[in-house]
Amino acid sequence: MKTLKLLFAGGALILLSASLTAQPKPWVVPANFKTMKNAVAKGDASTKAGLAVYTKNCASCHGKAGLGDGVKARALKTFPGDFAKADYQGQTDGDHFYKTKTGRGEMPKYEGKLTDDDMWNVVNYMRTFKK
Repeated sequence: MKTLKLLFAGGALILLSASLTAQPKPWVVPANFKTMKNAVAKGDASTKAGLAVYTKNCASCHGKAGLGDGVKARALKTFPGDFAKADYQGQTDGDHFYKTKTGRGEMPKYEGKLTDDDMWNVVNYMRTFKK
C-alpha cells in the first residue's frame, strides 16, 4: 500500500510539472503570410534596429538570447520558445512576422504598437540566434 501511494504521488508530481511547462499548441499561419517576403533587407542596420525593438518589447519573455528565459517567462503558462532551435529557424520570415503582428494567448499583438518595418527588423535580428 505504501508503494502504491508513493507511485501515485510521483505520478501526480510528474503531471504537475508537465502542466507548469506546457508547450504552446501549433500556430497556424495563413498561406499569404507564410509566403510573404521580408520587406526589410538583412544587414547591420536592420539587425541593430531589430535589437533595439527586441530588447524593449520581447526580451522580457523571450530572453536576451532568445532562449525563452526572460524574467517574465516563469510567470507564463506556456514556454515562449527557443529562437535558436531548428524548428523556429526553419519557419519563414512571414511566419514570424504574422505571429508578431497578430499575437495569440500570452503573446501580445504588436499590430498598431510597432510599425511593419520594426517587426521585420525584429525578424532579421531573431535570425542571429541561429545555432
